Amino acid sequence: MSSSVISITDTEFETEVLKAAQPVLVYFWAAWCGPCRLVSPTVQAAADTYGDRLKVVKMESDPNPETVAKYKVEGLPALRLFKDSEVIESHEGAIGKQTLMSMLETHL
Repeated sequence: MSSSVISITDTEFETEVLKAAQPVLVYFWAAWCGPCRLVSPTVQAAADTYGDRLKVVKMESDPNPETVAKYKVEGLPALRLFKDSEVIESHEGAIGKQTLMSMLETHL
């Protein structure tokens, strides 16, 4: 099943992530972040692979300081996996496809 990664902002976070019926992978990124460009295809692969049981969203960090601060995003790229409005897994820095898929398999 092919699924797209949805871009969200601070104002959409509660609706798109915290009130979601399924687990949500949030990908924090920035245009100036080199490692983010490496991780983006991996995040898209996760959306394509698990789109039937996982929602994948991305949030640009600079224009969305509220969510970045609330979830203590200190390095980019950053991933937060939410389930029932709680963070159940967290990762900062570049991540390989196998590592991300293994992390998601544990919780899906």
